Amino acid sequence: MVEACATYKDHRFPIEIVAHAVWLYYRFGLSLRDVEDMLLERGIVVSYETIRRWGKKHSPDYARRLRRKAPSKDDVWHLDEVAVRINGRRCWLWRAVDQDGYVLDEIVQTRRNTKAARRLLIRLLKKQGLSPKRIVTDKLRSYSAARRQVMPDIEHRSHKGLNNRAENSHLPFRKRERIRQGFRSIGSLQHFVSVFSAIRNLFVPSRLNRSATQIRTHRLNAMAEWKAAALQIA
Repeated sequence: MVEACATYKDHRFPIEIVAHAVWLYYRFGLSLRDVEDMLLERGIVVSYETIRRWGKKHSPDYARRLRRKAPSKDDVWHLDEVAVRINGRRCWLWRAVDQDGYVLDEIVQTRRNTKAARRLLIRLLKKQGLSPKRIVTDKLRSYSAARRQVMPDIEHRSHKGLNNRAENSHLPFRKRERIRQGFRSIGSLQHFVSVFSAIRNLFVPSRLNRSATQIRTHRLNAMAEWKAAALQIA
C-alpha cells in the first residue's frame, strides 16, 4: 500500500513541492515566473501566482524555525540604512549585521532620524539578549544620539570606511529588488527581507577561508536543516 504524501490543509500539492518552490525563490535570483518554469520542467504545473501565495503564507514559518546564530558579548554590530522606493515614496531599510556578515535584524521605516535608529537598537537588544562589544556605523548622527539613549556604555565607532560590512550586506538585497522590479508596500518589503536574510544566513558560508570540501559540507548541512524546518507541519 502506497502512503499518501503529506499535504497542507486546503493545498493539493505535497508540502515537499511547496517548500521546494519557496526555497528556489528566496535562495536564488529567480523571479516567480522562473520558478514556475523550473517546476514545469519537472512535470509540476503550478502558476506563478500560486507560488507567490505559498511564499506569503509559509515562508515566515520556515524562517522562524531556522536556527539562529548564538549571540556573543564579543559581537560587533555594523549598522546601516539604505533608501528604497515604494510607489514613488522613499523609505529606509535599516539593517544590522555582525562581524561575520550575519544579518541580525532588519526593519523598514519611513524616517531616517534618531527615533528610527533607536527603534533598531531596541529591537536588536530584545532579539539578541546581549549588548555587543561595540557598534560601528557611518557618520549619520542619529546613530550616536540613539546609542546614548539606549546603550550609553557601549563603544561606538563612527566612520564610513569602517562600515563596509554593513554596506556590502545591501548588495544581495539590491539584486533581488531589481529582479522583483521593486516592492508595492512596506509590508511586502518587510516580509521579503525577513525571509530572504534568514535563508541567506543559513546557506552562505562564513567569510573565513575554507576548502571546497568544507564549503560543500556547509551547504549540505544547511540543506538538511532547511528541509527539517520546511517539511515540519505545525
